[in-house]
Amino acid sequence: WLDFDNPYQTIDPGYIESAWWAIQRADERGLLERGHRVVNWCPRCETAIADSEVEYWDETDPSIFVKFPVVGRENEFLVIWTTTPWTLPANVAVAVNPAFTYARVRAKKDGGEEVLWIADELIEPVLKMGRYQDFTVLERLSGSDLVGMEYASPLAGHVPHQAEIRHRVVAADYVTLENTGLVHIAPGHGWDDYLVGIREGLEAFCPVDAGGCFTPAAGAFADMYVRDANDVVIDALGGYLLARRTITHRYGHCWRCKTPIIYRATAQWFLKATCIRDSMLEEIAKVKWYPEWAGSARFHDFVKESRDWCISRQRYWGIPIPIWHCDRCDGYTVIGTVADLEERSGTKIADPHRPYVDAVTIPCSCGGEMHRVADIFDVWFDSAVASWATLGFPRQREAFDRYWPADFITEGQDQTRGWFYSQLGASTVAFGRAPYKSVLMHGFALDAEGRKMSKSVGNVVTPEEVMNQFGVDVLRFYVLWANAPWDDLKFNWDGVKTIHRALNILWNVYRFPLPYMVLDSFQPASGETDRWDGSFVRSHIRDMPEEDRWIVSRVNTLIRTIDEDMQEYHLHRETRALAAFVLEDLSRWYVQLVRPRMWLDEDSPEKRYAYETSYYVMRRLIALLAPFAPHITEEIYGNLRQEGDPESVHMLDWPEADDLLVDAHLEADMEVIRSFDDAVATARQAGRRKLRWPVAETVVVTESVDVKAAIEDLNTLALNRANTRTVRVAFGTWDRILWQAEPVMRAIGPEFGREGPKVKALIEQADGTVLKAAIEREGKAELDGYEITARHVTFAEALPEGVFAAPMKDATVYVDVTLTPALEAEGYAREVIRRIQEMRRQLDLNVDDFIIAAVDVADERVASLIKKEEWQKEIAG
Repeated sequence: WLDFDNPYQTIDPGYIESAWWAIQRADERGLLERGHRVVNWCPRCETAIADSEVEYWDETDPSIFVKFPVVGRENEFLVIWTTTPWTLPANVAVAVNPAFTYARVRAKKDGGEEVLWIADELIEPVLKMGRYQDFTVLERLSGSDLVGMEYASPLAGHVPHQAEIRHRVVAADYVTLENTGLVHIAPGHGWDDYLVGIREGLEAFCPVDAGGCFTPAAGAFADMYVRDANDVVIDALGGYLLARRTITHRYGHCWRCKTPIIYRATAQWFLKATCIRDSMLEEIAKVKWYPEWAGSARFHDFVKESRDWCISRQRYWGIPIPIWHCDRCDGYTVIGTVADLEERSGTKIADPHRPYVDAVTIPCSCGGEMHRVADIFDVWFDSAVASWATLGFPRQREAFDRYWPADFITEGQDQTRGWFYSQLGASTVAFGRAPYKSVLMHGFALDAEGRKMSKSVGNVVTPEEVMNQFGVDVLRFYVLWANAPWDDLKFNWDGVKTIHRALNILWNVYRFPLPYMVLDSFQPASGETDRWDGSFVRSHIRDMPEEDRWIVSRVNTLIRTIDEDMQEYHLHRETRALAAFVLEDLSRWYVQLVRPRMWLDEDSPEKRYAYETSYYVMRRLIALLAPFAPHITEEIYGNLRQEGDPESVHMLDWPEADDLLVDAHLEADMEVIRSFDDAVATARQAGRRKLRWPVAETVVVTESVDVKAAIEDLNTLALNRANTRTVRVAFGTWDRILWQAEPVMRAIGPEFGREGPKVKALIEQADGTVLKAAIEREGKAELDGYEITARHVTFAEALPEGVFAAPMKDATVYVDVTLTPALEAEGYAREVIRRIQEMRRQLDLNVDDFIIAAVDVADERVASLIKKEEWQKEIAG
């Protein structure tokens, strides 16, 4: 159902125009800016990259403490700490927190003295690291008092430009009480540093080229790759190095090539996201998020801290940025369409890609000539315009007006800083609103222990591995069934096998009535339009047996449930409800109830009802299942499809619940019968009496009016399921239940003292049923002159011989498995039937295969039974 003949591709000219149009809108709204700022930079790709394109993992780097000499004070230093020694050639300032207290410390080491400035709370750990033997605090000042203090670069002899800079202390609230409490500032190599530099008027000195190598401005370090230069810079510090360690910390890497990034001040094009941040936050609140916290917390918090978006990339392949710049007047213009470019340049544009578009020039109003800037768009901007570019906007409006904004999008948790954000930013710039109405943030697939799958760990399970073993539908259904879509999936093979079994059972349930339908040449009844529409079931529902009315009601209730869960994208609830319906309602219950009717005469109304009901339920069910198990439902539909039906199950209308066919009372009654059925099976197992052997009586003891009503309303069904002569309800108690009295010695001992053993014996010998009744009636009873209350005795059921009990919901079921001669004969007769049917199965006979069965029975009672016509039909079936 994907249009592979007409996929949307960012390479298409129409798609490119959609991106061009969006950037022109940004310029029209004053939201496009060319600036010289610090950006994430990949030195291998030689391009800026967005925050969302940075991947983090651990790296081990130098951790150094450096002394910056204070100007005009001999042997006095500011102590800073850094993990990027290569940025020291670009240092222009030191930042302190104005609210912190800093100490001027005289420190002694190896017979010498130095005066060091360190945050007061960090004196001892810093001096210990520098191996100082003793110290004295000379004075303490607030950070604000240090602002303006001047110092010299310890690398001035290696980097000539450092000697030209007036280095000074500045204030910064983000400085923390870690390491030394003083931070080295290089505005050309850090975003926070850059912002401080803007505020303080500091130079954004950046002696690093696009490949991550020092330029000649770095003096002695020229031509070195910056990360390789760390050790060289450290060595150049000489005596200014106070201490050297290493640190393992999270460090950013390029998402494409995995190279460690650097921060570099360059000229780039930016969307001024900070100007529309409030609008984006308002739009987030209008979108329906699944789960809710994905929008209100995670995404909201990310957008709240978002920076201006660097949309330019120094690469070749991609959508060219449609900005033409004039070197003569430094003006620029933004082109929104190919037609606009052709008109203004007088050139026919065959292809809006590089290198063709690079050759196009535009006359400038100053008399100069405009050339296209060499950059391309950030690929996240390519994807950001997808919601309208895929609809052909702005070239065409019809599809856009009909389908935009998108009803629904979904992506992984990591896309709060990726596609969710890029779409929101671009759309808010272009249209002033979000491009989507609802967003589902899904989790990730992990191993069974909740660990990330990794080849190195050896815990990777590929989709192909699951599909090759179990099929596509099983994988699809399992992923949706295992947990809520926004939670991480802990992949488990047992869960896959459970779904494989469920879909196999679905197939078997579908196949179950087919041989009988073929034998009887069954065709489902058509509706008024000569197409199947389920009208037969609707018009005959009152005449149908309870099990038919029940399963019809259940499938329509299921449709309601699925609809409600669909509204909230509770895909796990939907798939679990569907699986439970197949396994419990259809396979374990309805098929068992309806099976005997498949053997009725061809013209039997009850058989016709069974066929029509089975067909109705399967048609409704596969339409519900189709999105979750598309292949098996397509196969089933292809076999059930009638003349005039759509070609595919996926072309059917989504099922709507038929409220007239929903019988909540019958469904509740049937739940009682199913609970009763389980209890009967448990009691029979305790009494070692198989279900095929009839029993004389089954009693349900309850205080629930609902249980009583259900057993009475569906008594025939209860009789058949229990294979019992009678089923009756005893409200409150059953007169055949006996009670055995058991003394409570912890109460008897303290009250009766030495008479306790006698009282104990009296209770054990008493008629428990009589004693229980007396205590319940009077609150006490007398035994040989001793007053006995509920404190002194408990009562345990003492069932009559041959009676076995099992609990059900709100009731207890008692089954009398005592055999009479007639019951025993019927039991053996049913054993004969079972064995003949087993022989048919072993011989792999079809339903319509004719057989001759010879039965030699020694017991005349059994023989007389199997000679009867109704029994012979059962044997033949």
